[in-house]
Amino acid sequence: MVQWIEKVNEWVGSLVWGPAMIVLMLLAGAYFTVGTGFFQFRRFGLWIRSTLGAIVRGGQVHDRDPHAISQFQALSTALAGTIGTGNIVGVATAIVAGGTGAVFWMWASALLGMMTKYAENVLGNLYRYRGKTGDWVGGPMVYIERGLHWKWLAVLFALFCAAASFGIGNMTQANSIAGALSDVFRIAPAAAGVAVATVSGVVILGGVRRVAAVTERLVPFMALFYTVGGLVIIFLNRAQIPDAFTSIFREAFSLRAAGGGAAGTVMANAVRFGVARGVFTNEAGLGSSVIINSASNVKEPVQQGMWGIFEVFFDTIVMCTITALVILTSGAHLGGGDGAQLAVAAFSSGFGRFGGAFISIAVCCFAFATILGWSCYGGRAVEYMFGRRALTPYKLLFIVMTWIGCTGNLKLVWSVSDTFNGLMAIPNLIAVVLLSKEVFQATRAYLARKRKGRLNGIRHHFTRRG
Repeated sequence: MVQWIEKVNEWVGSLVWGPAMIVLMLLAGAYFTVGTGFFQFRRFGLWIRSTLGAIVRGGQVHDRDPHAISQFQALSTALAGTIGTGNIVGVATAIVAGGTGAVFWMWASALLGMMTKYAENVLGNLYRYRGKTGDWVGGPMVYIERGLHWKWLAVLFALFCAAASFGIGNMTQANSIAGALSDVFRIAPAAAGVAVATVSGVVILGGVRRVAAVTERLVPFMALFYTVGGLVIIFLNRAQIPDAFTSIFREAFSLRAAGGGAAGTVMANAVRFGVARGVFTNEAGLGSSVIINSASNVKEPVQQGMWGIFEVFFDTIVMCTITALVILTSGAHLGGGDGAQLAVAAFSSGFGRFGGAFISIAVCCFAFATILGWSCYGGRAVEYMFGRRALTPYKLLFIVMTWIGCTGNLKLVWSVSDTFNGLMAIPNLIAVVLLSKEVFQATRAYLARKRKGRLNGIRHHFTRRG
């Protein structure tokens, strides 16, 4: 039975994360980039002011709706779901498998993926509705049902999302925490499982608002912790920064053979693993983070769309790039080893024996945040399929699976959950593309209102002076 599952999963997984799906995701990002007039580039100042600028100013991010979470909490919870072990070990693995050129294609997929996630968030807020308790309910299953009127496809997305929440969003993350605690701090996996399940249970059983309250504190801390540590290593190896960027761009377009293969193998591997890693880390096209973004207190769909752009920017362009430069400037990639060994070696080059502890702490924070974020995604999917009565049993099962994840051998779980994660993209991309006209209309209307507001401001200024 297990062998049959492995064979079926291997076949399905090769399609889900194969070249065809990767090309489809890139084309979707390119389609929304062109359709919105290259919004992520031409409106860079606008979305930075509306997101990062709002955080710095302390405006437009506070919760004024008792049945919603703030925009910053939505961002933090979405980042909690996307910033995970893939930002550390995953980037290292991409460099091992695809070479240094994989970093360039990771950037490329992120720049296009920004607009896919933008479109998802716009649709999520256009079609969301108030539930029986007054909370906002949204996500791909909602805009699939209400926009396309294809209930069966909406249920399919919810099913894939719920399945992925137990695997890629829970057990595999818990397993990473247990491994990190065992390797460095010698904590037994069973003890780690009890601790992780207990802490996560206290937060998850408190509902979306408690999860959001925790992630808005945890995510900035872990992001700052990892960013500062990474920048220290990069600064210590600053003389190697030009060579690192030269290697990234050279290998990204290299037509030479690899290992005696056909010419162009290096570039093909760089594209394959770079794009796949970019999509895997920021989840653009998968639709998962739309569920929490739809619960924010924002009134303007395009505003929440811009938070989606910032989410991809921070996750991949910032966090993944820091990991890549730490590895490349330290020369850790030249010594061999797998992804985890590469990350530890890179940080150990500057932190010595503390390098392993640093990675372990980072992995624990990132993985725990992912567990919290995905508990919201899976919970909403289960609630959509079976109603609110199914929510508490789901949460209890989710907590138990966290303990199992810490103590079990998850080789098959890793593989199967990765496949379910990718399967979410199929119904989501179908809906996003078919409903793209509404995204473009909302964008044009928003920009027109912004222009009118500026013109009125200018007229008012000159009228007062006159």
